[in-house]
Amino acid sequence: MGREASMQPNYQVLAYITTNKERILTGGTLNLFAKNKEEQQELTKDISKAMKADVVKLQCGDYLIIKI
Repeated sequence: MGREASMQPNYQVLAYITTNKERILTGGTLNLFAKNKEEQQELTKDISKAMKADVVKLQCGDYLIIKI
């Protein structure tokens, strides 16, 4: 079953980490641009550990840090 339109999501997106400047959007979420894949992975690991949050790797190679 799909989520009802009136239901609030039960997660919060804390950060979006990318190596592509064109995918950085403004808003309430922390958006970070990494110079390369290694820096992107380090940032993702360090921030998720500090915030005690989960990591989702998107098919495009970007990372979402979410709190459930």
